[in-house]
This record gives sequence, structure tokens and C-alpha cells, in this order.
Amino acid sequence: MVRFGLTVVRHGETRYNKDKILQGQGVDEPLSATGFRQADAAGLFLSNVKFTHVFSSDLLRTKQTAAAILGKNRFCKDLEIKYDARLRERKYGVAEGRPLADLKAMAKDAGEQCPSFTPPGGETLDEVRERARDFFQFLCQLVVELEQKGHDKPGAPGRSSGTSGEQFVFPWANHCSEAEPSSEGSGSSTLLDANILVVSHGAYMRNWIGYFVSDLHCTLPANLSKSQLSSVSPNTGVSHFIIKLENGSLLKPKITCVCLNQDSHLVDVGAECVASKVF
Repeated sequence: MVRFGLTVVRHGETRYNKDKILQGQGVDEPLSATGFRQADAAGLFLSNVKFTHVFSSDLLRTKQTAAAILGKNRFCKDLEIKYDARLRERKYGVAEGRPLADLKAMAKDAGEQCPSFTPPGGETLDEVRERARDFFQFLCQLVVELEQKGHDKPGAPGRSSGTSGEQFVFPWANHCSEAEPSSEGSGSSTLLDANILVVSHGAYMRNWIGYFVSDLHCTLPANLSKSQLSSVSPNTGVSHFIIKLENGSLLKPKITCVCLNQDSHLVDVGAECVASKVF
């Protein structure tokens, strides 16, 4: 069996997030001062987790967030961040750079609901989900190949590193109110072939999780509400999954959601850093 951890984090706040303006792919805003504080807080929250791989969208707000998270990590400060355009935010076409209210008005005029409405020049939800599916299959293939190559050699990140107590210290049990992690998803006893961090965007992440749930039948925390499942992650919201591939098969991954869109790490940052859930 191949098993890996997947931690997905939304980028920190930008000025456009605060002002409820759509960014999509065409607006490449940096993090605001609040966004940098949020990213640092997420980094502290994840500081004792040893990641073997880090991937980020190639847009500035995610690059800055990923760098801030690694900068706080005890083990991974020098780990290479790999940028992937498949992790970009949903493309909103003519609505990019305009207030979210404009998108809602366009959807209303078209007789559609806002989340599923595609403005001219934008991506459909199916197109976004296809990007997410392609990237997830890439991750699965990556981990299978690592396992097949015997990636448990001394000094190399892999299954053997799971036996070291401090290298896989997951914070979910103490900080996540949405779910109580099982023995598979917490603590240093978990044996993982890889432990992957991904930094991406709100609407993209919602579509990715939708793919996990509807297509791959992801197991969810028992007390997760439908509104929580369908909502956009707050800025620097953290989700964590354990993925199992029986006999290394990529066809039917077994996915367990340990924690979804949690933001408890922002409690001590200050009231002004309570994360926005705007696209």
C-alpha cells in the first residue's frame, strides 16, 4: 500500500480580498500586511510538520504564502517550492479586477447561481475540476514512483522518516474543531511515503474538494456540515487529507479528510486577521 499526507492551504489575504474584488488569474496582487501575518501564523501552526514536497500556484499571492510557511518550518526551510499553473485560481474572464457584486449581477442577469456561473472568458467549473483532477493524479503518480524506487533509503524523505517521532507532528488533534483525526491521520506513528504541502486558491480548492467528495467518495469528518463543505476556505485555511493507494493503484484512491478549512491558527493573530471567504 502507498500512503501519503496532503495538506492544502489557501493563500493569505490580499488587498483585493479585503475589498471583495475578484482576482482570478489576471490580477496578480501581493499579500497585504494582514496576509503576511496570516501566512506566518499558518507557518507556525505547521512548523513541526516535515513535508517532503511543496507545490504552489505560480501566482504571487500563493508564492509569498508558501515561502512564509516554509520559513517557519523546523525541518523544511530549504525545501524547493515547485510552482504549477494547474494550481491557479479559477479564471473569471471579464469579471477579473471587478467587485464580486458585479459577478453576482452577471449571474442574476443570466438566470444562474453565482458559483456555477461562467463569465465571458472565464473557466467553467468542469474545467477547473479537470485541472484539479490532473494535478491530483500527478501527485499520486509521483508518490507511487517514489515508493517503487525504494524512497526509504537513509537520509531520504519517505516511509522510514515516519518512524522519527518529531518529523511528523501533526497539529490537527489540538487545533482542529471540525474533526477528530483517526490514528491514520495523526501522530508520529503514521507511516507515510510522502507528506505534501500545496498552496492554492479559494475557488480552486473548493472545486478540488468537490472532486474528492463527488468523484472519489472522500471520507469526511462526521460533524462537517453541508455549508462548511461548500464554503470557500478562509485565507490561510488549512485542510489535511490522508490518501491510500492499494497496491499502488491510481484508479481507486481512498481519501480521508482529517481537517477542512480550519483557521484556528489565526486566533492569536488579532481580530483584523480573521480571514475573508471572498473568492
